[in-house]
Amino acid sequence: MNNYVITIGRGYGSGGRTIGKMLSGELGINYYDKEILRLASKASGINEQFFAQADEKLKATTIFKVAKNVYRGEQFVNGADESVSNANMFNYQARVITELADRESFVIIGRSADYVLRNKKNVVRVFVHASMEHCAKTVGSMSSLSEYEIEQFIKKTDLHRAEYYRYNTGREWSDARNYDLCLNTDEMTLENCVAVIKSYLTIKGIIKK
Repeated sequence: MNNYVITIGRGYGSGGRTIGKMLSGELGINYYDKEILRLASKASGINEQFFAQADEKLKATTIFKVAKNVYRGEQFVNGADESVSNANMFNYQARVITELADRESFVIIGRSADYVLRNKKNVVRVFVHASMEHCAKTVGSMSSLSEYEIEQFIKKTDLHRAEYYRYNTGREWSDARNYDLCLNTDEMTLENCVAVIKSYLTIKGIIKK
């Protein structure tokens, strides 16, 4: 059986990360999230903190609302000042994701992986979302913040994800056309979402029943 990848984009509090972990367990394949930063650090020889810092710089500014670094494949810029640029940080991660897809099956959360692997076969792109009420309730069960603070945090986090995606892909993060499946966890349990994704994999002939 050929390798396959399930990419999961998700709204904060929608349950996308949990769905990813459940899928990887049921399918017996690896799960990647922030581990990509560690692998990119190892592959590039650049300290992992620089990858995290590049991500934080995107959070701290609004200039990334316009696409500025659309990924078109590995195009690394050399030089002391450029080696840890936002562009290089993303390109190193993209290289790791692409190489992983060449040798194994896995589930990956975020990292614009749906776009990075857009030309690969056997990639299923999933977007998980839910209403603010649902997401706030989920986050609230694990937080001591007020309802207002939780909603503001969710909005800020999703705005960052949208800007990160737009900056690196030139596309809109929540646009259904980027994905094979869009799942609303207001309407479905996480278990049912996992079942739908597995059914889709079966229908596509990627996995067997």
